[in-house]
Amino acid sequence: MKIKMEERTKDLPAVWMEDEKVKMIDQRYLPQELKFFTAEDYEDIHKAIKDMMVRGAPAIGVTAAFGIAQAKLQEKDIEEAADHIKSARPTAYDLFYAVDHMLANLDEPTKKAKEYSEMIKEKCRRIGKYGNELIKDGHDILTHCNAGALATIDYGTALAPMRAANKAGKKIHVYVDETRPRLQGARLTAWELYNEDIPHSVIVDNASGHYIQRGEIDMVIVGTDRIVANGDIANKIGTYEKAVLAKENDIPFYVAAPVTTYDKNIKEGMKIPIEEREEKEVREINGLSITPEGSPVKNPAFDVTPAKYIDGYITEKGIFSTSELKDIF
Repeated sequence: MKIKMEERTKDLPAVWMEDEKVKMIDQRYLPQELKFFTAEDYEDIHKAIKDMMVRGAPAIGVTAAFGIAQAKLQEKDIEEAADHIKSARPTAYDLFYAVDHMLANLDEPTKKAKEYSEMIKEKCRRIGKYGNELIKDGHDILTHCNAGALATIDYGTALAPMRAANKAGKKIHVYVDETRPRLQGARLTAWELYNEDIPHSVIVDNASGHYIQRGEIDMVIVGTDRIVANGDIANKIGTYEKAVLAKENDIPFYVAAPVTTYDKNIKEGMKIPIEEREEKEVREINGLSITPEGSPVKNPAFDVTPAKYIDGYITEKGIFSTSELKDIF
């Protein structure tokens, strides 16, 4: 059963801090159940990120920031806490950015962590404002994975322009890739759009080419977990395929992300560490085995999309081309 967001929780962010506890929506249970997880210490923060109770690069970063603040308040070994939190997942750059940001701002940890969270929310709001300028009334938009409020604390990155367009009265329709194997599109993006009353259709991952080829997609907007110096990005597995299809069919392909996602220390995308997740995610759906037990499984969580397939980057500072990236980040 798909559930509506309760009125009392509509204004809650994906992650927040109360006293020394870090609380979050446990995204593993959506859309069937709305559950919450409370992290008591940095070990719980690590677990929440690693086990994908919280996910999406900006939301992971905010969770990490709260985790460092929590460790400081609890008088834990900060360097140990930082290393442990950083080890939870390797691809999303916001995780590392947020931890380093907090290490440099430990004088008022709770205040600085909450300011970091508010900063991310404001960046995403502005991404929505600028991205809305690209969307025309009547547009059909394809998105992949989940880059909405659940992934970013509030507003979203890829979903922020769609929310802004809908609020502006534009008639849009969103095609939502299911995003195997964890189905973040089918479970989370669809749930967010459903709660916002934004017209949408969930499609299997393999159907996006069908709709692009038939001229039923006007643009593609995705989020990203890392942008590197030359403009290449790492995003949820399957993003590269959408970018190639879009280029082949002259459909604009945009990446939405705050500057905290930009890693100038990595020169090109093939140097980005790609997380390989457990086989069980591919082997099973809701505990039911769908592969022969003896068949090996590979499960990369992300792929790399080269900059040549990207028409623009929607940021809190505006919309930029690849050649302009070095001037804004």
